[in-house]
Amino acid sequence: MIHSKEYKTRRFWNWFPMGLTYALLYMGRYNLTVSKNALGTLMTKENFGIIFGIGAVVYALSFLVNGPLVDRIGGKKGILIAALGAGIMNLLMGIYLHKVLTMKDPSSAPLLTVFSILYGLNMYFQSYGAVSIVKVNAHWFHVNERGVFSGIFGIMISSGIFLAFDVTGRILKSPIVVGKGIAGGDALWWVFFSPAFLLFILFAVEIFILRDSPGKAGFKDFDTGDASSGEDLDEKIPTFKLMKRILTHPVILTVAGIEFCTGVLRNGVMHWFPIYAKEQVLLGVKHGWEFALNNWGLILMIAGIVGGNLAGYVSDKFFQSRRAPSAALLYGVLIISLFIMIPFLTNGFVLAVIIFVVSFAVIGTHGLLSGTATMDFGGRKGAATAVGIIDGFVYLGTAVQSFSLGIITSKSWTLWPIFLLPFGFIGLFLLTRIWNAKPGSKK
Repeated sequence: MIHSKEYKTRRFWNWFPMGLTYALLYMGRYNLTVSKNALGTLMTKENFGIIFGIGAVVYALSFLVNGPLVDRIGGKKGILIAALGAGIMNLLMGIYLHKVLTMKDPSSAPLLTVFSILYGLNMYFQSYGAVSIVKVNAHWFHVNERGVFSGIFGIMISSGIFLAFDVTGRILKSPIVVGKGIAGGDALWWVFFSPAFLLFILFAVEIFILRDSPGKAGFKDFDTGDASSGEDLDEKIPTFKLMKRILTHPVILTVAGIEFCTGVLRNGVMHWFPIYAKEQVLLGVKHGWEFALNNWGLILMIAGIVGGNLAGYVSDKFFQSRRAPSAALLYGVLIISLFIMIPFLTNGFVLAVIIFVVSFAVIGTHGLLSGTATMDFGGRKGAATAVGIIDGFVYLGTAVQSFSLGIITSKSWTLWPIFLLPFGFIGLFLLTRIWNAKPGSKK
């Protein structure tokens, strides 16, 4: 596609603030992992697994409602709901944590129950984020340039992970937190206050900047070459009919299965490595643990940016905008890395490098399938519903690993990579089933 300079500039100012909002949603989602390490025995590994698992299930099931809803109300309203709702829930978690840490006996507080409720509500509002971004950008990017958007989506995700792990970690070490809590303790509630206030700011910005389509920004709408080509975009499809279209689409269902595996693998390394590394540091084990722990967000951000952009570029330039071959190459790299991970569990530096490669592969795959394939096969009319179904499966996978690894790692860490490996093989097999899939193709 050949776009004018003015169009590209306006498209940038459309997706950039929205991408920053999505990154802050990640900050307000994965800050739970940072808080778990900071709270120590107040939040055990098993409790963390339960809280995050409940949030993941809520996130996954919410898509059944929020995907079709965003297809009807538009992505702008969806991302505004996400920013405001998640901001309020993070604010409430911060307020409750402040209350707990002011108690004479914080261990007596029902932290597990209250956080499970508040974090579950947080994840409900979070679920509006991805569907809204894909819904908006389905109108702004042609199929043949959506590999580029895959890279953009990877940058959004990776920036959010950096904010969640590294920036939040540095906030915890800053003068506004250290020694500023009750009785000289640390003000840990800023883990939740920080993303809340930033989300409120972006909520205000998006009201004035974001537009659902080029036509609403003063440009001409165009046929993007996806599954909605040739349809009247102004005609609303009944929700049941739209759901049936998505749920009976063989490619979308296959991608959903792949992304279930991606959810297990992505969060199975992203959340559990810093917890494992923290335990190794406390045990006095050296070999690079502290460096990896202190720069975990940066490591993941670099991995995600490289993986997302490479996956999109390879898909568009070498596979004629087919998504499966590019994702399959990354899954192959992922499987090899998991095998290598098994004998190096005690070496922090080597393990960090291995998990960097795993993250590079899994974030690249996630951006390409959840961010791009959903636009292709859901079309502009059903993009939000498609990404809702697929991202729902991502978080069902996330819930499986959260509940499972919470129990498994409490007993032994040696089973960690062994638990992840089968999901790598299943994902790779499913990718071979949609190797030639493109919008409008017969197979």
